[in-house]
Amino acid sequence: MSALDTWLTIVLLTVATILTRSSFFLLGHAVKLPAKVQHALRYAPAAALAAIVAPDLVMANGALQLTWANPKLLAGIGAAAFFLTTRHMLGTIISGMALYSLLRVIL
Repeated sequence: MSALDTWLTIVLLTVATILTRSSFFLLGHAVKLPAKVQHALRYAPAAALAAIVAPDLVMANGALQLTWANPKLLAGIGAAAFFLTTRHMLGTIISGMALYSLLRVIL
């Protein structure tokens, strides 16, 4: 790949990024998303967070580890149980980290 090809790729990707990210500002209210799409987009942040956190809970040393010896998985289950009973986000973070720290020492 020559230097010209590299710079042309960078410029074209920059233009594509600017166009796609600014399309909502440029088009304004001319484009209306269907109600089902708007409803589905409400779950996007939670789905993205789950996609980041879940693999870290079940993987250890590059391999799937669904055993009781996995402190991350146990702490995640404990934090989820805490949240489901209290609905308190800060308490969930604190209890999950405390449980994880305790389990790392024990296991």
